[in-house]
Amino acid sequence: MSTRVLGLVKASHPEPAAAVTVVAALLAAGAGHSAAGVAAVALTVLASQLAVGWSNDLIDAERDAAVGRTDKPVTTGAVSRPVLARAVVVAAVATPLLALAGGPAAAACATLGLVSALLYNRPLKSTAVSVLPYAVSFGALPAFVVLALPGSPAPPAWLVAAAALLGAGAHFANVLPDLADDARTGVRGLPHRLGPAGSRLAAAGLLLASTVALVFGPPGPPSWAGLSAVAAAVAVPALGWYAGRAAAGRSASAFRAVLVVALIDVLLLVTSGRVV
Repeated sequence: MSTRVLGLVKASHPEPAAAVTVVAALLAAGAGHSAAGVAAVALTVLASQLAVGWSNDLIDAERDAAVGRTDKPVTTGAVSRPVLARAVVVAAVATPLLALAGGPAAAACATLGLVSALLYNRPLKSTAVSVLPYAVSFGALPAFVVLALPGSPAPPAWLVAAAALLGAGAHFANVLPDLADDARTGVRGLPHRLGPAGSRLAAAGLLLASTVALVFGPPGPPSWAGLSAVAAAVAVPALGWYAGRAAAGRSASAFRAVLVVALIDVLLLVTSGRVV
């Protein structure tokens, strides 16, 4: 039982799941949610992240086995496919039910983000529009957080746009370590068509555009903290990609750099009091 639980945790892609859940909780706190509201947002986002992570490993099980991925619990036998499939269903059903605590509009937005992410796992991952689900799902996250407030206020366009740009950048950074393995198993998403150099440039440009939208989108002049965040959006990805090139084998440094930029951006929003 303990092996299965650990396997489920590992199959959920715990790093991005935890990071996105923390980001959502911070956004909820900055937007003015009560403690109960923050908890409801965090649980909804966590359930969605679990469903997406488990679905990814379930769908990719044969591909991961073909390229010898020993870091995947399904390929090592720590978790069986039927167990993972049941876990996906439970988490996917729980997402809209938990989101209903914020009202029907918030629940619809959370469901849109989940469905978009699941469609990436199959069939959009291997298409030229593979970046689209990332943009939609990331853009839906702050929209859900704001809509879950009392009265369901409209989310600011600049906030949704910044999140969508961040998600698009995350897609290119996330795929970089797997380009070679994906090519061997027939995956041809947009990053694969652009290649490593093109994907790095796309990720860097999108991350910078996201931060610029967060800094210059709200009314009023940008703060020094905001301008510092723009500088970080340039420096952190560069350091992450340098670390990835220096590391032997598959490296998640580029994607971790995206998570760092995301957390910097959210902290900037929360401390500036300009989430909504």
